[in-house]
Amino acid sequence: MALLKRITSSTLMETLVATVLIVIVFMVASMLLNSLFVEGISQRDDAIRQELLLLQYRYGHGKLEVPYYGEVGPWNVQVTHEEWQSDKRTLFMAVHKENNREISFEIRNE
Repeated sequence: MALLKRITSSTLMETLVATVLIVIVFMVASMLLNSLFVEGISQRDDAIRQELLLLQYRYGHGKLEVPYYGEVGPWNVQVTHEEWQSDKRTLFMAVHKENNREISFEIRNE
């Protein structure tokens, strides 16, 4: 007799509400993941850091004329000499054109 027992079912409205809730949860999750991936990609600055290290190498071996100004993709790159409180240093700086993010290194000259 257990096989003939009647199973209660959901109404059409309950099914639709549950489906809408599941769709909303998946949409929010996918938008969150998308924004995380886009933010992660836009924050990558490996190429410009590599370029600044290459300029430091060239400067250290006398192959770079200072002041140096250039562009690498969306970055403005500059290498300049500065003197501050009788301390001479060379500043390697890159500034992003769109969001004004700045990456800089310095070498103290003796």
